[in-house]
Amino acid sequence: MPENVESWWARRRWSKGRAVPYEIGRFRSDWERYPVLIRQYHPDLNHGITLTQIPPAAEVYLVWQCDVGHLFVATPQEQRDRPGRERRRSVWCPECAVAAKPRPVRGAATGAPARPRTSAPRARTRSPAADAPRSVGEAFWSAAAPRPASAAEGRLRYELGSALSLDLGHNAVRVAMPFFDRLEVWPDIILGDLRVAIEYDTTGRHGLEHVGRREAIDRRKDRILRAAGWEVIRIRCGKLQPIGPYDLVAGGVTTILIERVLDRLREIRGDLIVDCYLTPEWLSRSRR
Repeated sequence: MPENVESWWARRRWSKGRAVPYEIGRFRSDWERYPVLIRQYHPDLNHGITLTQIPPAAEVYLVWQCDVGHLFVATPQEQRDRPGRERRRSVWCPECAVAAKPRPVRGAATGAPARPRTSAPRARTRSPAADAPRSVGEAFWSAAAPRPASAAEGRLRYELGSALSLDLGHNAVRVAMPFFDRLEVWPDIILGDLRVAIEYDTTGRHGLEHVGRREAIDRRKDRILRAAGWEVIRIRCGKLQPIGPYDLVAGGVTTILIERVLDRLREIRGDLIVDCYLTPEWLSRSRR
């Protein structure tokens, strides 16, 4: 059962036999991937105990303060899981989430009744190519895949295309297990010939992306890809820590990052295979 922070701290002091059971900074690497929570936590509201002294899995009630000024109590686990599928900053605060303005109902401004939904969804037209059977692990182009989320992702694609003579036109991989009700996943960049997916991860504008439940989804996506015979390289930015064996921590898309990605590809598929795909432009640049 969770307990208040003062009682929890006293119990940890007794169990460890030390005046300070956890030194300041002990759990900094665990918390730095949650910039919104770092901003909401104040030691003066929690008996002077810093967030870096609290394990992320501790069953303790902490006092948090949102950007608006609302005070609320939640455990570390509740806070880490709070965003869910929402992208608003208000989801980090229970009061702000409740007060968030709901979407207007169609027809409410004119007094006209909202159009009722039909019981059956409207059928979508599909091309014969979309219905063609595909083998597990096959890379292909899917109309359902989302568009690139950031300019950095586009630059990364361009730089990889300049370094490797590969077809980067695919945006989906056929998998054996459903991922959000589809037998396909949509990595940011697909290196089909090497069977390697590249993901570019940031915490986003409000610090909600790729943390908490979203990180769990990323891990599941990676497992499904590996079960289909693929490997994943995640480029983790904005204090995000690696979650896979070949992940890279970076501050942005640079020439050094591309070299690190190529080194990871060599670790996965071997020097001889990867070097065969290097473009003359990249080879001449690397010799300078």
